[in-house]
Amino acid sequence: MLFVGGCTKQEPNDENMVKEETDTGAGAGKESELSGTLTFAIWDNNLNTFIEENDMVGKFQKHYPDVDIEVEKIKDDSEYWNAMKMRASANQLPDIMFNKPFTLSRFKDFLLDISDTTAAKNNLLAEGYAVEGKILGVPMTSGYEYVYYWKDLFEEANVEVPTTWEELEQASLSLQAYYGKDNPDFMALAMGLKDEWPNYPFMEFMPALESGNGENWNHMATQDRPFEKGQDIYEAYTKIYTFFNSGVLGRDPLGIGNDQATSIFATKGAAMIALGDWGLQNIVAGAEDISELGTFYLPTRNSVDDPYNVIVQGDSFMGVTTHSKIPEAAVAFVEWFYSDEWYPDYINYVSSDSSMKNFPKEKDPVLAQADQTASEIQWVMYNGGNDDFSSIQNETTFDYKKLGAEMLIDGFDVDTVFEDLNQRWTEARKKLNVD
Repeated sequence: MLFVGGCTKQEPNDENMVKEETDTGAGAGKESELSGTLTFAIWDNNLNTFIEENDMVGKFQKHYPDVDIEVEKIKDDSEYWNAMKMRASANQLPDIMFNKPFTLSRFKDFLLDISDTTAAKNNLLAEGYAVEGKILGVPMTSGYEYVYYWKDLFEEANVEVPTTWEELEQASLSLQAYYGKDNPDFMALAMGLKDEWPNYPFMEFMPALESGNGENWNHMATQDRPFEKGQDIYEAYTKIYTFFNSGVLGRDPLGIGNDQATSIFATKGAAMIALGDWGLQNIVAGAEDISELGTFYLPTRNSVDDPYNVIVQGDSFMGVTTHSKIPEAAVAFVEWFYSDEWYPDYINYVSSDSSMKNFPKEKDPVLAQADQTASEIQWVMYNGGNDDFSSIQNETTFDYKKLGAEMLIDGFDVDTVFEDLNQRWTEARKKLNVD
C-alpha cells in the first residue's frame, strides 16, 4: 500500500507495521519530578464519555501522581476553533490541544515539535502531516471512505463491482434501469442532497483523487484559475456533474436528507450509498439483515491502468502547545495516551480505525471487503486545505458541497459557473496578496 500526501510518501509494510518504538518516551524515569496541572481541551463527545467512564485522570496519576488534569469539554468543533483562536492571541492555549489536518498549519507557531516522541514514531500518519518537517500533532484515528452496496441487488441485476469511473457509471445506470422500472422511487446511489454535505465523498475528495494529490486544495491556493479545463477540480467536477444528472440518484435527491437516504438504502430501496466508516453503524441500525452488505472504494480512475487512489485521513491530532508551563508533563501525557495502558481500549471503543502501527485494529468484516475487491490501492493522505486556501474560499464563497447540490438544479451550466469561480479566485488572491 502506498500513502501519498502532497510531497510526502510512506509505505507501511509487514516489516514496519510490526517494528514499533518501544522506549518509554519523554517521561521515562522522571515521574516523581513532574508536577502541576495540565489543561486538556476537547470537543469530541465520544472521547469525553470514554474519559469519564474510564477514569483517565486516575490512571495517568498512577504514573504521575503530582500531575493533575483538567478536561475542558467544548460544545462542538466550531466553538472549539473560535475559542482556540482567541486563546492563542491571549497566550492562553491549553497544554494539550487537538487539531484537524487543516488547522495544523494555522496553529504551527503555537505547537511544539513532538517528532521524537514514541507516540509519533509509532503513528502511521503523523509524519505525512508534518509541517515544515515537524510533527505537531499525533492523529488518534484513521478515517476511510466507502461505497456500501447490496450484493444481492447487484447479483440479480447482473452488475459487477466497478473498479473505474466508467464502470461505476455503467453499473449505476444498469441498476437504475433494472429496479427503477418497477419502483419509481428506487435510487442506484442514495444521496440526501437536501442536507448538501452527503456529496462530500465526491465534491470534497474527488479533486484530490483525480491526480492523487492529497494537498490539492493547497495547490489551488497558488493558482489564479484553478477551475480551468485540465485542472484536477475541473476534471473531477465535470465527471460528477454528468453522473449526478444521469438519473442514478433517483427522482428527487434534493428532497431527502442523509438520514432518509441512509434509511432507504438500509431497507434496499437503493443499491449503493457513499459514506465514511462512521456510516456503518447507522446502516446496521436500519437494516433487518446485513449478510448481503458489502463495500468497495469509490473508483474515480479513468482506466484499470491508472492508480486506484483512495482517501485516508488522520483525525484529532493531539499536540502540546507552546503556552504550556509544564511541557515535559504534557509530552509525558501524550506518550501515556498512546501507550498500551490507554489507547487500545479507546480505539476499540470508537468506530474509526487505529492510526497506530503498534495497536492495529481489525476492520469490521463489512468494511474489510473493500480491501478484498481492490488491488494495488494507492492511499492519498488528505489535507483539508491550509490557511491560504481557507482565506480564498471565504473571500470567493466557494462551497463545494453546496455546488454539488446546485449541479442538480435546472439551468446549472458547468462552464459558466467555473469561469465565474476563476474570476473570483483571481481577484481574491490579488486582494489577499496570496502568492
